[in-house]
Amino acid sequence: MPDTAALTAPGAPFEVKRAENGSLMYADGPRTLREFVETTWAYGERPFLVGGDGSRLLAYGEFFAAATMLANRFLDIHGLRPGDRAAVVMGDRPDWQTAFWATQLAGLVAVPLDARWAGDEVGRALDHCAPRVLLVDGERLPAVTGWAERERARVVVFGPGEAEGALTERYEDLPAPDPYAAPPDIEIRAESDATIRYVSPAEPLRGAVSTQLAQAGAAMDARYRVAADALGRGELPGLGPAPVGRLTRPFSGQAALFEAYGAMAAGGALVLDAPAGGSAGGRTGRAGTRVRRDARRRVTRVPGHRGGVAARPVAPVRLLARRAGHRRGVHRRRLGQDRLIRTR
Repeated sequence: MPDTAALTAPGAPFEVKRAENGSLMYADGPRTLREFVETTWAYGERPFLVGGDGSRLLAYGEFFAAATMLANRFLDIHGLRPGDRAAVVMGDRPDWQTAFWATQLAGLVAVPLDARWAGDEVGRALDHCAPRVLLVDGERLPAVTGWAERERARVVVFGPGEAEGALTERYEDLPAPDPYAAPPDIEIRAESDATIRYVSPAEPLRGAVSTQLAQAGAAMDARYRVAADALGRGELPGLGPAPVGRLTRPFSGQAALFEAYGAMAAGGALVLDAPAGGSAGGRTGRAGTRVRRDARRRVTRVPGHRGGVAARPVAPVRLLARRAGHRRGVHRRRLGQDRLIRTR
């Protein structure tokens, strides 16, 4: 395990301090997911999402422009407002990331639902969280059409699928993203809700609401791990090759979001194999662009570690919380508290 004291010392990039309420937090860094994702624009033509064969599916610049276009549309055309909820119901396609991060740029609360859930299970979750817009792929459109019509919710369909009804539109039919457009000019507070996640569709519905500060802290954890991994390889953080990792969990799960944070924190790429429960299709970048396979191996394998895979260092906020004998949970609450209640 590398010596990471230089990363967490006072004045260092990952210095940890206590907030007024006693919780542990990073002294510097993003306080919202919007602040985190806005830094990825600078990566430009670097690949963000890559196919299993190494072909580029989406570059950072293309991704940010698409997410910005959709975020502006949510507010300017759909009439949504920060704090409204947006359900993401699709398989592991590149557009999933575009849809999710568009919600964050618009200040919406993302509700990622498991693409493997049956139609009645999805409907139960939708009844519970009451989203104003559904971001869905064509395969899962039939499962939400009835609910959307009954509740008069907006629907954006990604990939093949018929867009019927005045409140439904196909993502592929929308105007081309403007690479120079800015995200919506809104204020997103650190204590605002960022995501709602359900543990399972079983009754009673259970899950958690995470604030912007909690998710931004998780993104900072990812940045820390990238820097610590670089130290473990004997490199100066930020000067080595861009990391390339492989997606191991469905996009709808929090673990996959952490993997995305890790890639985005350093301008790295995330490799999508043939996904379970979804297509890797969607709007893509320049076809034929490939990521070097040796770079993919370099970031994930470190000599001397078990199986050749580097052990993940514990993020400083979590490590200090363990030493203090409590969990970092003040910015994460179970469904059943505040505005969301458990179904009976």
